[in-house]
Amino acid sequence: MPVKIQSVSVFCGSRSGNNPIFASAASHLGTLLAREKIKLIYGAGNIGLMGVVADACLAANGHVIGVIPTKLVEKEVAHKGLSELFVVDSMHERKALMASKSEAFIALPGGFGTCDELFEILTWAQLGIHHNPIGILNTAGFFDPLLAWIDQMIEQGFVKPKFRQLLLVATKPDELLELILQGAKLRELDIDLAP
Repeated sequence: MPVKIQSVSVFCGSRSGNNPIFASAASHLGTLLAREKIKLIYGAGNIGLMGVVADACLAANGHVIGVIPTKLVEKEVAHKGLSELFVVDSMHERKALMASKSEAFIALPGGFGTCDELFEILTWAQLGIHHNPIGILNTAGFFDPLLAWIDQMIEQGFVKPKFRQLLLVATKPDELLELILQGAKLRELDIDLAP
């Protein structure tokens, strides 16, 4: 029986970036999640890659849950067409609520906020707070320098090598989702992803 996950948090930019391939990949991921009947949980913005992934998922009849702090409702232009919208008091509450509703996590290209979300969820996995798969959609090599930095952390003794396997990486949305499902399968079989 194939493993099924119900929900994925997607971390991504409130901007679309300079390369149109980023928006194309975000749109493909949103459509794919809807087709697979996986709920999209994200930062609730209607702009940048956030808006792209949400709009694509909604257009394909997907279920989209947005979580946004009150102070960002206007700045990130909260999406008004979501299946569910949660307005919270802080960024900490936003991240905690997204994590509590998610069975997996995917990072798309983005800025400081995306890095913050990704590294917090990676740290939680390292500490055993959760055992859900974490993936990076490395569109056009966007995350190559970040991955090299992580490898440098390991080489210099700041991160144990075994924790590198916590991060699943692919260049195409369908390939990444397959890795995420395999990670969920390992979780269901109670195989520790971070020994």
